[in-house]
Amino acid sequence: MAKITAAEVGKLRKATGAGMMDCKKALVEAEGDFDKAIEILRKKGQKVAAKRADRESSEGVAAAKVNADNTAGVVIVLGCETDFVGKNESFVALAKDFADLAINYNSKEEFLAADFGGITVADKLTEQTGVIGEKIDINGFEKLEAPYVGSYVHINKIAAVVGLSANVDNAEELAKDLAMQVASMGATTLSYKDFDPAFVASETEARIAAIEKDNEELARLGKTLKNVPQYISMSQLTDEVMAKAEEEAKAQLAAEGKPEKIWDRILPGKMERFISDNTTLDKEQCLLDQDFIKDDKKTVAQYVSTFGDVEVTGFKRVSLG
Repeated sequence: MAKITAAEVGKLRKATGAGMMDCKKALVEAEGDFDKAIEILRKKGQKVAAKRADRESSEGVAAAKVNADNTAGVVIVLGCETDFVGKNESFVALAKDFADLAINYNSKEEFLAADFGGITVADKLTEQTGVIGEKIDINGFEKLEAPYVGSYVHINKIAAVVGLSANVDNAEELAKDLAMQVASMGATTLSYKDFDPAFVASETEARIAAIEKDNEELARLGKTLKNVPQYISMSQLTDEVMAKAEEEAKAQLAAEGKPEKIWDRILPGKMERFISDNTTLDKEQCLLDQDFIKDDKKTVAQYVSTFGDVEVTGFKRVSLG
């Protein structure tokens, strides 16, 4: 057969991402047949993938893509075994290429079956497993559609997209800030209104048990005990609960000898504190109820309200691990 040229090796490397020696060896084995050389490299990937099937692919790259009119966004995680591979420029570029394609599909299954340079995404993953020598997989895939969608990626480790109900002035700024909030604070739902009552009850019981256990040790050491909450979510603060809390606050003011004529100035602050002390679950898990990361004097809901007639319709988040 004719001698394998550097140009042929370069073409195969560009098509597969394989190393120069692997490409040359495949071309030699394929007697210069380009398609056959690709198939040889792919079979090598299948063998490597089978051997590494039980490995953890918890490192990698999180990537995001929003379509041209900002009405859809997707976030994915291209996983690998080591941080070294995850930081490789060609691996990062592959993750971004995958995200560019993923925006056209509604599920991970559809995406894995999609065409990527003449082969499916699933086959490309197998091919790259052989090239890199590590297990590679799509570990996260989330799609979001809304009148306006924005995204944020944190150092290729966390990616988030947020949907808005309208393309208002400065929608890009708002959506990016909210996506940054989601990436940073890890919200699980929009509002406490979305919580299942059984979930809130279970969380309350678990948190009370944890605090009471801590208090046993604190008591043994003679230290100040932690407050044991009755409530952890706004969903528990019914009108009856709030009325009782207000009566207790008034009784406290009376016991402290505060003149009744100034109670109206003091009570609002006490009720705000009561709500704050009894909504820890909301602040942890509800996007709209969290303190805004750029201004902790505002909740996310209050920040959103400064942009006019617009609401948050949803969000998606993926991360390594």
